[in-house]
Amino acid sequence: MNIHEYQAKAILSSYNIKTPKGKIAFNADEAAKIAQDLGGKIWVVKSQIHAGGRGAGRFTNNPDGQGGVRIARSNEEVKAHAAEMLGQVLVTKQTGPEGKKVKQVYIEEGCNISRELYLSILIDRSNSNITIIASTEGGMDIETVAKTSPEKILTLPIDPVSGLKAFHSRKISYLLGIPENKIQNASDMMSSLYKAFIDLDASLIEINPLVITDDDEIVVLDAKMNFDDNALYRQPKIIAIRDEDEEDPMELEASKHDLNYIKLDGSIGCMVNGAGLAMATMDIIKLYGGQPANFLDVGGSADKERVTTAFKIILSDPNVEGIMVNIFGGIMRCDVIAEGVIAAAHEVELNVPLVVRLEGTNVELGQKILIDSGLPIVSADNLADAARKIVNEVAKAS
Repeated sequence: MNIHEYQAKAILSSYNIKTPKGKIAFNADEAAKIAQDLGGKIWVVKSQIHAGGRGAGRFTNNPDGQGGVRIARSNEEVKAHAAEMLGQVLVTKQTGPEGKKVKQVYIEEGCNISRELYLSILIDRSNSNITIIASTEGGMDIETVAKTSPEKILTLPIDPVSGLKAFHSRKISYLLGIPENKIQNASDMMSSLYKAFIDLDASLIEINPLVITDDDEIVVLDAKMNFDDNALYRQPKIIAIRDEDEEDPMELEASKHDLNYIKLDGSIGCMVNGAGLAMATMDIIKLYGGQPANFLDVGGSADKERVTTAFKIILSDPNVEGIMVNIFGGIMRCDVIAEGVIAAAHEVELNVPLVVRLEGTNVELGQKILIDSGLPIVSADNLADAARKIVNEVAKAS
């Protein structure tokens, strides 16, 4: 789960991490009033969408204009920038070509920047650790820095059992060139950041840039936070700030039914039980020349209703030209899957090719249910056979 920049900063502020003062606005007049209340001579107007690269992004109604993060030197300029952003679609490297509509802007006080740094905490599954990444090249795309100047990046694994220690913070501070008289402040900030990461079941906290001001203050100028969906049940305060308007409607609907669904760009819908099997299914579809339209794991204990919902979600994607169902029945029974597929096919008036591969518990009963349904369902003997058939069926239909 993602949240907006202003929400991430509010969370970090609650952990005594210094961030600039700011407030969210939903219209241009409100933006100007916020700037007036903040005082000062310089403000930053920031589009709030769930995507990075906003400053370098462009609005579809004015692709040659400014991006989604702008400096303003008067209340009138704040108002003008807000008016140009609100209601428009912002396209960044992370949104894809369709972009995201800006529904709110964050008005923030200006900051006298001396240096820009990079700092993040994330889960590194390759070494089963929490990892801190730090760089002196703040304000830039960290992937670009990794390619062009890898020596400027520190990657520091943190054992989750022992946690972040003082020597970790000092090592990072020295790498970042933190002034000697502010190293303790930097260490305290990193300890608070790590505590927030653990307390809130975060999967990523990215600060880019973390700035040192002209007065040697350490300030979080931009913040991104992601959270582990599987831990949200114990994070009611995080769930309360979820912005469902920023999420894909199909992914949101799937989450309400405990389905693991991720929309992709292909034309072959996939319904599978088990994340590993789902990945293998997508791989083999590509091997045979097709493109998966989604990742969808119905889980190991789905009932008829959940399977029906999963089928409806797949078919709600207008790009889907065929569906492949791949079920290995362990806890999940093949006859339950068959009943769900048939119920959904009747409800949504199935009009695309459907290939079903069943194996495992009650497989004979499941296959009989599909045959007796009278629906034009193509049966497959194994995974490779299913992939070959669905790719061929889609090709024939088009």
